[in-house]
Amino acid sequence: MICFDDFLPQDGVPIYQQILLYLKRGVVSGAIRDGDELPSRRVLSARLGVNPNTVQKAYRMLEEQSLIQSHAGAKSCMVLDEEKTARIRQELLEADTRRIVRAMQQMGITKDEALALIETYWQGSEDL
Repeated sequence: MICFDDFLPQDGVPIYQQILLYLKRGVVSGAIRDGDELPSRRVLSARLGVNPNTVQKAYRMLEEQSLIQSHAGAKSCMVLDEEKTARIRQELLEADTRRIVRAMQQMGITKDEALALIETYWQGSEDL
């Protein structure tokens, strides 16, 4: 069963989107695998302290993306393969990169400064 013990809500981001991101990051990291069961909508809504409709919206979106399979009265399970995992990884990398580049541009950081900063942190990544 997928555990949400380390789920940390963020202000300003709808919870359903945070649930999607949490699960997708888990897929990319390998913590969530094909066939892993999700908590029921009621259990997860109680665990996160949110309206069950919020969890329902997240699960519905995951179903639309063919990342989970749900059956009436049965558990919802992750449905993953290498292609889906690669697609999720690319989606997350692109979104994070766009966000970081936009923030750097707003701060007036040049491309050369940004690349130098990335190089510095890349080489010291064991300290992150």
